[in-house]
Amino acid sequence: MAHLSQPRSVTPRAHEPGVSRRCLLLGASAAALSAAGCSGGKDAGEGQAPDGSGAGPSGRGSAPSGALGANFNEDPRDLRFAQLRELSTSWLRGFLPMPEVGKGAPGSQRAVATLLDAHNRGYGTVLSLKFPYHKRALPAVGSALMEAELARVDKVARAVLGKVDILVIGNEPFLESRRVDRDGPALNRFYEQLAEHVVAYREKHFPGGCPTRLYMGALNRLDDPAEQTAATRRWLDFVHSTREIEGVDIHPHVDSLDAAQEYLDHVVPHLRSDQKFLATEFSLVHNWRAHMRDRIPPGFARRYGIEPETRVWQLLRRAVDNPFPQEKWDAFLAMSPWFHKNRHYLREQVQRFRDTGKLAVATYGVAQADAMVRDIGPAKQPWLLNSLYATRTVRARQDGGPGRTTAWFEDFRELQRDRDRRRLEHRADPP
Repeated sequence: MAHLSQPRSVTPRAHEPGVSRRCLLLGASAAALSAAGCSGGKDAGEGQAPDGSGAGPSGRGSAPSGALGANFNEDPRDLRFAQLRELSTSWLRGFLPMPEVGKGAPGSQRAVATLLDAHNRGYGTVLSLKFPYHKRALPAVGSALMEAELARVDKVARAVLGKVDILVIGNEPFLESRRVDRDGPALNRFYEQLAEHVVAYREKHFPGGCPTRLYMGALNRLDDPAEQTAATRRWLDFVHSTREIEGVDIHPHVDSLDAAQEYLDHVVPHLRSDQKFLATEFSLVHNWRAHMRDRIPPGFARRYGIEPETRVWQLLRRAVDNPFPQEKWDAFLAMSPWFHKNRHYLREQVQRFRDTGKLAVATYGVAQADAMVRDIGPAKQPWLLNSLYATRTVRARQDGGPGRTTAWFEDFRELQRDRDRRRLEHRADPP
């Protein structure tokens, strides 16, 4: 894209058919938002990032710049704050599947409750809203289904705005929708209205300024030129031209650092000077998957008396069924060439993110969850190899702490910077 339009306000697009009356009533001009303290004025000065890049037009206080945190996705059951202390991180991210909002108050949902607890302890927090529509049509703007979705968004907004540091509108829209919707305008219209609604809600309910920053998220598969579509271009146009949005999230799950670079090359040039990007999920999972049918390393098989024809996926299943001692898990990974040559992937990837000067927060998977270890087979995505803590494949340590994927754990700790540390309240984990 050679040129992008100047930032605009989020005054709803009344010329488009079907824009909801609710959104029109809540809409606010850029001038009104500025007067309310959500952009410009004193808050812009208070929001200078540590590197002097500025806070952007959204939240109040210091904007994060290059921080590295932990991610639990939707399942925080294996997460302990003691683990975060051991990792020395001050940031935590999770996502909320929006259908869960109909089953109880948002604050009672595990992901939200965990992030609110983290907020109360002083952590920086990122919440992504997940709208799973991969098996059904996205609601049309102005429809009853859209109004119901906006009502759920209102419930979440009441629970988290002013508390979480970053709210991401969308989790993985281009994976969580049908091809017919993401190839046409339906996906863009749906998420644009969600964003406009959240911005207007925040302006109405926080007239003195709101500390919660807003991002759009997240883009996937940008390493495939076929996935750089008119819809992803419109997505980036909308982010760029909507003043109250501070940037975009990316999820580079890839097979190499060069593939992840495709994301940066595509997204970073489209950001405004006051915008940054998030990378709330990233990994080499596609590299790991390519080796699931490989034989285990011969030296490892001899050392531990394992049949040499055993495949990698079979060994992983054994580790889940009967967790390994830490030394055995470390040996398996160190002796597997496909892993060993990428043992500093985490360090190298975060450095590439930071080198752009446009990273706000990146978060990495903290613990192996149930879904990762269920029905392991040769075709299953081996997410369990990404986690900092090997909670399902390694026995607990003598001190009771969980096992680790040592390469990730050590580099994650080394990547923590004094400038990103927050003042945390250290208290016991909930029972």
